[in-house]
Amino acid sequence: MRDVAAVSDLGVTLRAAADIPGLIGAAWGLDGVLLREADLDPAFFDLRSGLLGELFQKCATYRLPVAFVIPDTAAHGERFTELAREHVAHPQIRFFREEGAAWRG
Repeated sequence: MRDVAAVSDLGVTLRAAADIPGLIGAAWGLDGVLLREADLDPAFFDLRSGLLGELFQKCATYRLPVAFVIPDTAAHGERFTELAREHVAHPQIRFFREEGAAWRG
């Protein structure tokens, strides 16, 4: 069984770039984390902010697999939907519409 935790269960919030190292530290030793839409500040969904890219980079650097649960990617714009579609089968950063599917991985 994989050791995966939801970010909210780790007591971490992601409101700014400064919060990303806290996520990495809290998830150290885990096989992955699950991020729900509510776990992220709306600025993460604005790709121009660079926050999501920074989160992706840090997770890749520390080899922390992440499952994002975003039921309606279209609510965050066409570019975000494209990004999510590109990561549906990514080995480390994946997007899911339903939480159950994310837990199964």
